[in-house]
Amino acid sequence: MQLQTSTWLEVETYLASSTGLLIPIGATEQHGPNGLIGTDAICPETVARRVGDSLGALVGPTLNVGMSQHHMAFAGSMTLRPSTLISVVRDVVESVARHGFDSVYFLNGHGGNIATVNTAFGEIYGSGLRTGSGAPVRLRLRNWWSGKRVNKLGPELFANSDGAHATASEVSLSWYAHPDAVKRVEMSPKVAPYGPIRDAEDYRKRFPDGRIGSDPSLATVEAGEKLCAAAVADVEDDYRQFLKGG
Repeated sequence: MQLQTSTWLEVETYLASSTGLLIPIGATEQHGPNGLIGTDAICPETVARRVGDSLGALVGPTLNVGMSQHHMAFAGSMTLRPSTLISVVRDVVESVARHGFDSVYFLNGHGGNIATVNTAFGEIYGSGLRTGSGAPVRLRLRNWWSGKRVNKLGPELFANSDGAHATASEVSLSWYAHPDAVKRVEMSPKVAPYGPIRDAEDYRKRFPDGRIGSDPSLATVEAGEKLCAAAVADVEDDYRQFLKGG
C-alpha cells in the first residue's frame, strides 16, 4: 500500500489496524560510469514497495535527496546539509506521528545518511514526541543491504569486487528496477581503489570515476533480481520484529 496513491480515508482505515509506516530514504548522487544517479533512492524504494505489498504495510514517499556533500564534484549530484536532513527527518516523523503512526521504519540506501539520520532520531527522542493519541514514537533505520541474506549473496555474486561505492550490488538492483536504463561501460582500473572520504574535491582526486573499491561492470539485471528477493526477505523479518517492539 503506497501512501502517495492512497486517499486520507484509506490511510485512516489502515491506522485502525496498524500504526507502522515504512519510509525509503536515499540520495541523488553519482554512482560511477555505469551507475544511475538515483541508485541510492531507487534501491530502498524498490525493496520497500515489495515489502509493503507482501506484508500489507503502508509505504511512504521516498526521501530521495540525502547527505551527499562529498559527491558534489560530479555532475548531477545533489545534497542536503546535515542540518537540513535532520530537519527533514524530524518534520516527517512529527507529521505522521500527529496522525497516529508510532512506529516509523526508515529503509536506507545511502551510507552517508546514517550518522545524520541517527542524530535526527536523537533529537526526536529527546523532544519526547508522542502521537496524537499520546503513544511514544519508535524509530528504526536499516540499510537495505545489511541483512543476512544479502550479506551472504553479495560475495557469491561478485567475490571481492563489490566494493564500497558504486557497488556491483547496488547497480544491479537499480538495473533490475529500471532495465531500460542499463549502461555497459569498461572500467579502468577494473577494480577501483579504496581510500578515505573527505571533501568533494579530494574525493574526485582519489576516485576520478566515482567508484570506491568496486567493479560494477559485473552488475546484471539477473543479479539485481536475486538481491532484491534477498533484501525483501531480510527487511520483512526485521520490520515484523520492529512492529512487535524489537
